[in-house]
Amino acid sequence: MPARGRLIALEGIDGCGKSTQARALADVLAARLTFEPGATPVGARLRELLLAPDAAPPTARTEALLMAADRAEHVARIVEPALAAGEWVVSDRYAGSTIAYQGYGRGLDPSQLDGLVRWATGGLAADLSILVDVGVDVAAERLAAQGRRGADRMERLGPDFAARVREGFLAQAAQDPDRWLVVDGTLDVAALTAHMVACVRERLGGAPAGRR
Repeated sequence: MPARGRLIALEGIDGCGKSTQARALADVLAARLTFEPGATPVGARLRELLLAPDAAPPTARTEALLMAADRAEHVARIVEPALAAGEWVVSDRYAGSTIAYQGYGRGLDPSQLDGLVRWATGGLAADLSILVDVGVDVAAERLAAQGRRGADRMERLGPDFAARVREGFLAQAAQDPDRWLVVDGTLDVAALTAHMVACVRERLGGAPAGRR
């Protein structure tokens, strides 16, 4: 039996650059790259309900439950099978996003959300969550520069919401420094990737070559 793989989650506010870094990190580590919400067929339908810019927004509790449903399917169909087969997995968003967005952003109780996340994932926590941290103004400038006409509903919620979400990520990182790493998202892309790879190898060891 192969050694169990490791799960690395990239977290951060919209516009922080985490998706770019998730792709780069997965490439260097020969890891499976995945994302939330929407990586499974069921998840794709849930993503439309959650993020479609012109759809009626769900209530905060409904939003949290839809995110949990997406994550349950994601873990069962993609993440857990890959880890069991010895693959390393890099996920663009994972459990930390629920606490940050639906907890700090929407005002739901983070401790209750933590219980929901644990139930949905069967207790599967990321071996390392990497927060790609930038200021709200920097993220907004990046999103504007990208010409985000198709910005999803979350991206349209404004700077006050983004500031609360960022606070939620930073709070989680401060509470569990052994499982979180905070990196400066304003660094040059290549330099940041190199720094992240070095930190991952220091904390988790070398990743085996695997199928992506």
